[in-house]
Amino acid sequence: MSEPASPTQHKGAKGYAALTAAAANWAYQPTADALAGRNILITGAGDGIGAAAAKTFASFGANVMLLGRTRQKLEQVFDWIEANTATEAVIVPCDLEQLTVDAVNALHDSIADSYGVLHGLMHNASMLGPRTPLAHYPASEWVRVMQVNVTAPFMLTQGLFTLLDQAPDSCVINTSSGVGRQGRAYWGAYAVSKFAAEGFNQVLADETENAGHIRVYSVNPGGTRTRMRAAAYPAEDPDTLPTAEDHMALYVYLMEGPQSGKTLPATGAQLEARGWQPSAD
Repeated sequence: MSEPASPTQHKGAKGYAALTAAAANWAYQPTADALAGRNILITGAGDGIGAAAAKTFASFGANVMLLGRTRQKLEQVFDWIEANTATEAVIVPCDLEQLTVDAVNALHDSIADSYGVLHGLMHNASMLGPRTPLAHYPASEWVRVMQVNVTAPFMLTQGLFTLLDQAPDSCVINTSSGVGRQGRAYWGAYAVSKFAAEGFNQVLADETENAGHIRVYSVNPGGTRTRMRAAAYPAEDPDTLPTAEDHMALYVYLMEGPQSGKTLPATGAQLEARGWQPSAD
């Protein structure tokens, strides 16, 4: 196994100051090619944690598929990857509110033709919805949040399952939230959707554990400097929060899998990005 790379040696790091700064303090230092040859799909890849994950995965050698609603944002991430890494990136414009089985089947066929298998699926896209009591929550907004946060991840996982299962080792990351593990007033459909994501994570992990090809995790990023966090807490000082890049050691570690040489969390595990430490072995 090659030696861990210093932050300035990471592929693409010289063009990504936030990654270089964060990686200097990561609890886990991957090798520069930790994700080489791995094919990873990220939803919500145009902004926030999704964009950081896409650029970071590409910096460590992964071929990334950028799925999101806003093409301009996806193109910015794509252009950065093309300019700063030697990996392949693909834009997948997709409004998860309008996701159909036919669209998922077409995505499956496109990935199969281009890459053969899928090593990683990161369900990152989420809709916050209104912060209002359940007694006054608009039914139409409830349906929208559930579609994006619950139904779309199910449809994508189901439709791409054979590509994940055909890889020797693959990983599904479901993005959770503190309000999806302990309910809190006024978080409405968002909180309930994240409880559903936790249930989906547990069921999928239990169904795939014996075959051992697919590892499934729930990751709670915690408070992070993103647009969604700012919308939820407009009075909060963003400089008091970690950046998305601060969390990326965990995401690389999970996507790298057994190649890390370390003992991985059991499939189905609930993980906290803030304060995470790899196994001691």
